[in-house]
Amino acid sequence: MNPPPLFARPVGAIGRWWTLWAEHAGQLGLLVWHTLAALVRLRLSGSEFVRQLYLMGVQSIPIVIMTAILSGIVTSQQGGYQITTTVPLYLLGSIVTTSVVLELGPVMTAVVLVGRVGARITAELGTMVVSEQIDAYRSLGRDPLITLGAPRILAGIFVMPLLVGIANVVGVFAGMVAAQISLGLGVDSFLYGARVLWHSWDLVYSLLKAIVFGFAIPLIAIHMGLRTQGGAEGVGRTTTASVMFQTLTVFILDAAFPPLFLN
Repeated sequence: MNPPPLFARPVGAIGRWWTLWAEHAGQLGLLVWHTLAALVRLRLSGSEFVRQLYLMGVQSIPIVIMTAILSGIVTSQQGGYQITTTVPLYLLGSIVTTSVVLELGPVMTAVVLVGRVGARITAELGTMVVSEQIDAYRSLGRDPLITLGAPRILAGIFVMPLLVGIANVVGVFAGMVAAQISLGLGVDSFLYGARVLWHSWDLVYSLLKAIVFGFAIPLIAIHMGLRTQGGAEGVGRTTTASVMFQTLTVFILDAAFPPLFLN
């Protein structure tokens, strides 16, 4: 018996929504499985892996440094504005250090990589799909998930912690310089404040975030790129959706970290 017309449309929309999510989940799972299989069986292309390390890591350093400098300066200035006469000024060192290491360093670096690396990967693979290069890989007996996907995912996992480490150091240093210039807070006082509320787990927490982000960004970018349809217009549409999903995933994962690792 067919459902009444009043309920047919919303029920059909829910069914299509769940089908689409199940399809995405299955394809993402296959991509992760193929990446692990390529790593275990040593089927990873070393030259492509090194190339992706250069494209994702080395070429991203300038923009990561610039973003970290601005993040450190803004955090220092806003922290100094909120500190009152009843709060020791040296605590600004703790505010800047914890803010950069726990939050701004990993998240801002991830956002930079979404725009610079994630969009490029999606557009690159999407163009290969619409130009039938992916079909050529399959006709030659080469799995595109292993040949194209695995090196990019592993490169992201390796590169992201290094970039976040650079962002953390540069951001804290920029905040220290900004505090000295705008508030007259000396280097010794800033470093003393940074040590007051510092926990050794904070650095591990930051690097854990980096590893997870470094895995999620290329994973989604590759997945969306291989789903491209519709020629050049489809490449643009898929790249836009990919950047949106990657950014949203970064923020969702970031929100999930405190209750999991800081409580």
